[in-house]
Amino acid sequence: MPEIDFSLYLITDRRQVAPGLELAAAVERALEGGVRAVQLREKDLSAAALFPLACELRALTRRYGARLFVNDRIDVALAAEADGVHLGGHSLPTKVVRRLLGSGRLIGVSTHSEAEAVQAARDGADFVTFGPVYFTPSKAPFGAPVGLGRLRSAVAATPLPVFALGGITPERCAEVREAGAAGAALISAILADPDPAAAAARCLAQFAPTL
Repeated sequence: MPEIDFSLYLITDRRQVAPGLELAAAVERALEGGVRAVQLREKDLSAAALFPLACELRALTRRYGARLFVNDRIDVALAAEADGVHLGGHSLPTKVVRRLLGSGRLIGVSTHSEAEAVQAARDGADFVTFGPVYFTPSKAPFGAPVGLGRLRSAVAATPLPVFALGGITPERCAEVREAGAAGAALISAILADPDPAAAAARCLAQFAPTL
């Protein structure tokens, strides 16, 4: 089974990319800044539109020794030779996806409670995202943020690496690290920054081992 060897999990949203940059260019700059895992998450795109983008990001991530995940679309992930998939609440069951992917690819699962994080481990996931930890407008319709206390509980409840999600900024990376998170899942904190490489480096610095 491949190792979870990254602390920043960059999730794409081409609508949040800083003015003057295209998605692939912003992702490449983030990779230059040290990002080593990218989730292609453009839910509104058809498979026909998503596949060439997946191939483009596959080429970029390989160049930088980074992992590529595709949100939900197992067919696109396999066709583009991605490292794995990320599953949400409306995806196929994790156990089914594991049978389809085999042991050579990774599975991430979105979770919002300690119970969901525990179940993801039982079902064969390799890591989970957990949140939203902080307020973020995109998640506001789904309820209040879970907060750092619940993040600590989720980390304690599951053996899987937990990536904090929702409202994460470079400054907050230190807080989620102290709460036990293996890393952070980010969108706008990197992609909306005019300098994604510098933003990624600031976030990574918060997860660097301390002597």
